[in-house]
Parts: sequence; structure tokens; C-alpha cells
Amino acid sequence: EKLHISEPSNAYDFGQIINAVNTSKDKAACADLLTITDPKKLPMLLSNKLEGEIFLIFFQSLEYYVVGKDPGLVYQHLFYLSKAERFKVVLALLSKNEKEQVRQLFDLLSEKQNNQYSLEDLESLKKVYEL
Repeated sequence: EKLHISEPSNAYDFGQIINAVNTSKDKAACADLLTITDPKKLPMLLSNKLEGEIFLIFFQSLEYYVVGKDPGLVYQHLFYLSKAERFKVVLALLSKNEKEQVRQLFDLLSEKQNNQYSLEDLESLKKVYEL
């Protein structure tokens, strides 16, 4: 059954939705969540709960469902995700294969570059993601 996604108002709600999304591996629902969530609120909503699995489902959802429609939103989410607590820890624990998934999304963003971010912005964000 499809998860019903509504905009989370706090870290607790966001955590509940993320857990449901992660359990079901529902990338479409995760994409819905990221589409209605203000990227600036991401660090606050994630609180200290960022984990590798969540990190990866975010990336897969953004790649499969969002980057084609709104590359600017994807850029914003990646930018604010990098400000989240535990970001550096999660990044350090990614496997080579997982790092490749991250790189793929950045490649798509380069191809779809628009006026919401420059290639220079993208390059400096890639450095933050250690690519």
C-alpha cells in the first residue's frame, strides 16, 4: 500500500515518515517527502538521526524521481543535507559502490544545470561530498 506523505512539522514527524519510507524502501514516497519539505529545514528535521540507509534512499529518490523535474530542488537538498548533523560520519562510512551512487546524482545535476545553481556551486558542493 502506498504511504501517505504529508509535510512534517517537526523532527519527530519527519523521523516517523523516514522510518516508514526506509522500512518499505518506497523511493516514490521518499521523493514526495523531499518535494514537499523545505530543503532549508532538512538539518533541523533530520536532527541527529542521519544514517547511511536514509542517506542512500534520499539519493536514490532524488535521482529516480526528482532530478528530471526539478534539478534546482535536488541541488538545494544536497546542499542542506551536507549541513546535517552526522553528515561527515555517514559520508565516511559509505562504500565505494554507494559513493558511486552519490557521484551519479552529481553528474546528472551537471547535465541539467540551470539558473538555480552554477557549475561552480556544484563543484564546491562535490568537494563537500568528497567527490
